[in-house]
Amino acid sequence: MKLSTKGRYAVTAMMDLAIHDQEGPVTLADISKCQGISLSYLEQLFSKLRKEGLVDGVRGPGGGYRLGKIANQISIADIISAVDENIDSTNCLGNEDCNKGERCLTHHLWEDLSNKLYEFLDGITLSQFINRPEVREVSQRQDTTASRIATMFPPSSASLN
Repeated sequence: MKLSTKGRYAVTAMMDLAIHDQEGPVTLADISKCQGISLSYLEQLFSKLRKEGLVDGVRGPGGGYRLGKIANQISIADIISAVDENIDSTNCLGNEDCNKGERCLTHHLWEDLSNKLYEFLDGITLSQFINRPEVREVSQRQDTTASRIATMFPPSSASLN
């Protein structure tokens, strides 16, 4: 599997959005500042995420982005797939033509790995991940460093489900 910067940044940006979504629309400028991702790159990613219904744009003063679905309905695999990332470990991208036009000796091994990886990422929702104490700690540190109003996490994660 070759998970590129595009997939990693999309997941990071969506986690940031999910953490701050309960406060209202989140600007790409805030995500850019806190996560160190260029604003123009975020615009490209969010265009794809919006097309897949994972985020909704909010126009006007106080606008930004909101989650398009509740956090427990968005898997990490959904995000990666939305930005055209391929979760495929085969050398032939699943075409079975990696050995002179035929399936190679290890094709099924890499295909099985790809399937397991997809299942793993599909089994983790934004809600599950952002509720981890270590993720909350990092988010609060980033908010402070970027002079963003620090998120006060609710005592329970009910609002994220």
